[in-house]
Amino acid sequence: MPFESLGFVPLGLVFRVLLLSVAVVAGIYDWRYRRIPNLLCLAGLVAGFTSHCGLGAMNGGWAGCVAGLMVAAKGFGLAALIYFVLYLLRGMGAGDVKLMAALGCIAGPMNWFLLFLATAILGGVVAACLSLAHGRFYSTLLNVGQIVKELSLLRAPFKNQPQIDLHHKAALRAPHGTLIAVAALFLIVARWL
Repeated sequence: MPFESLGFVPLGLVFRVLLLSVAVVAGIYDWRYRRIPNLLCLAGLVAGFTSHCGLGAMNGGWAGCVAGLMVAAKGFGLAALIYFVLYLLRGMGAGDVKLMAALGCIAGPMNWFLLFLATAILGGVVAACLSLAHGRFYSTLLNVGQIVKELSLLRAPFKNQPQIDLHHKAALRAPHGTLIAVAALFLIVARWL
């Protein structure tokens, strides 16, 4: 079943360039400094809203501009909601939330969801490799089971298992912004091919 029949629309060139620009700069910065600049996230948000509005206006006047703003707002809202929950569960940093909200604004909700899935799969692979490399694969599997159990009981997992908190000194961490950038690059290349 093609992606388009599920509501996924191909990203235009402007949006692909914006998405890759913001994601790659954030990925490099996160790799090097382990943080994502607020100014970059703000620039991504402004670029997402203005480009959706501008291109919408070119194709449909005022109604097109409003429709473009709605696409950007929905992408922003979906990304911010999902990543804010992950932030509250202490599985993501605040910079990751802001970056994904900006990318959601640029990509729109359905394309952002593909980016989210690709990032989650890539993150799982990297987490498995990282835990294997540090000899902590078994304990990581136990932690995943504990997370699932606590979430099924509607409890925050980090309260009973402090080692799964992103900020815990023993936590294994990978720069999530870099994973997002690699996933964005993969998706754009895959859709182009």
